[in-house]
Amino acid sequence: MDPLIDVFTWGDLGRWDELVEGLERRPCLAVLGHPVAHSRSPQMHNPALEAAGLPGSYVRIELRTEEFSEAMTVLPKLGFLGANVTIPHKGAAFAAVSSMSEVARRCGAVNTLAFTPEGIAGHNTDAPGLKQALQEAFGIDLADLRILILGAGGGAGQAAAVQCAMDGCRRLVLVNRTLAKAERLAADLGDLLPGAGRLLAITTEEGLLAREVAEADLIINASSVGMKESDPELVPAHLWNSHHRVYDMIYAPPQTDLLREAAAAGARTANGLGMLLWQGALAFEYWFKQAAPVEAMRRGLA
Repeated sequence: MDPLIDVFTWGDLGRWDELVEGLERRPCLAVLGHPVAHSRSPQMHNPALEAAGLPGSYVRIELRTEEFSEAMTVLPKLGFLGANVTIPHKGAAFAAVSSMSEVARRCGAVNTLAFTPEGIAGHNTDAPGLKQALQEAFGIDLADLRILILGAGGGAGQAAAVQCAMDGCRRLVLVNRTLAKAERLAADLGDLLPGAGRLLAITTEEGLLAREVAEADLIINASSVGMKESDPELVPAHLWNSHHRVYDMIYAPPQTDLLREAAAAGARTANGLGMLLWQGALAFEYWFKQAAPVEAMRRGLA
């Protein structure tokens, strides 16, 4: 099997030595999910391991929900140093760790695991990865900005909100179709953004959205709306203007209708490929305690 291409399963872990025998680089890292064949993480992390002169490779492992917990015991015994976690296992990973970073605790989700002699340590690199991506794309400091997050009720939206709040942004507006979800998140982050009017939860009702979009400096789409051509319009096109910076966490397609319409109005835009890159780079640094070879990782994704 070629670890750059194939997807391993729970059943494969039971005959792991047989499967990986003869591989030049024995797997030591993985992305865990269901499904996971679409993950581009091996394209990023295998070049990073080679560029850094580190042994081992990075593979995809597809695990069902009922297999995840036992895999946390099995993987370290097979020589794995750590793993990335994607849908639907981020909540289970949060419950499985023995220690976690503050950003992971705030996000309520873990996407990066390190298997250590002391146990499983957890981190969330989505939040700081977004910060790095925004800095690279727009040269901005979150603390200076009025920020609006679309899809704040999901895991990606929560990670974005946590990072913006931890950086002390000027104002944070959480937008979600289900208001209760946005309100719960706002309550959780209230201690990070004290003061009247700095933190607001609203629905997608057009009148409310129009007023807040007009006041925002940065708009982040953390929802999945835009991945399909049939998806509805997130923000009416007439609301965009040239002072906006618009970041869409979606990277496939590389230009969503949201980005296309914002760019047509003169806004600066970027897609989610930078976030994918930087959350991977931060995971690498978390595992190996050394700077990630970011350019090698960028070339791998390209």
